[in-house]
Amino acid sequence: MQVTLVTSMCNLENKIISVERILQYLSLPEEAPLSMSEDGLAHNWPSEGEIQLHNLHVKYAPQLPFVLKGLTVTFPGGMKTGIVGRTGSGKSTLIQALFRIMDPTIGQITVDGVDICTIGLHDLRSRLSIIPQDPTMFDGTVRHNLDPLGEYTDNQIWEALDHCQLGDEVRRKELKLDSPVVENGENWSVGQRQLVCLGRVILRRTKILVLDEATASVDTATDNLIQKTLQQHFSGATVITIAHRITSVLHSDIVLLLDNGMAVEHQTPARLLEDKSSLFSKLVAEYTMRSTRT
Repeated sequence: MQVTLVTSMCNLENKIISVERILQYLSLPEEAPLSMSEDGLAHNWPSEGEIQLHNLHVKYAPQLPFVLKGLTVTFPGGMKTGIVGRTGSGKSTLIQALFRIMDPTIGQITVDGVDICTIGLHDLRSRLSIIPQDPTMFDGTVRHNLDPLGEYTDNQIWEALDHCQLGDEVRRKELKLDSPVVENGENWSVGQRQLVCLGRVILRRTKILVLDEATASVDTATDNLIQKTLQQHFSGATVITIAHRITSVLHSDIVLLLDNGMAVEHQTPARLLEDKSSLFSKLVAEYTMRSTRT
């Protein structure tokens, strides 16, 4: 009798916890719609790729402090901007706000003059590209991982693979573009997975590209290959680079240095390096010193 009672109580507790979890999910705020019929976006938006942050304040929850604190910055269209700063300075939060993973508490982000909070999530995100730090591959085929929606021809896919130096590797496989990819791309090296992500953005050719510490997990040779390929194929795009290796932003047109959620330096790398008192100059010196020790 006691055993039955204890078992029933345990089962009841588990069911109550399940109900509690369901209620928590139901209470989550709903995301913005994927598309808005009244958007009226031009088919070639964004044509310039200019991004403006206007007094941007962002926090992760109402009860938490601001992570971004009044950012007012312009990312000029067609230029390369490197974002640097110590851990927790707000670099990744800024990118999450650009993709509307979270919306501003105060202020706004505009792309070519359009407030991104006034357009659908799909309408926004389909016009942006990102290469993340941790490359993502899905259970399926090489073709499906590069072109999940079937928007491109085989010739275009092969061209993208050749540009990211994976064409010969895939041609050696028996099934070519239909070669299987296991979950998380475990049958590919980390460097190859990152090159697949590079192939995706080459296929899409959006006007705005974000590199979120994209070369943090790859060797120097792969890093150099990615940088060279991006220079060739995104020369007219707006490229925002969050750098793990600070040397990755030395060839940027502009460097934005964040500290505690605020923009403290926003200038060309050359100007900042000339000023030995600049935080950027000190970060480069620290990185160089660490590199020579290893």
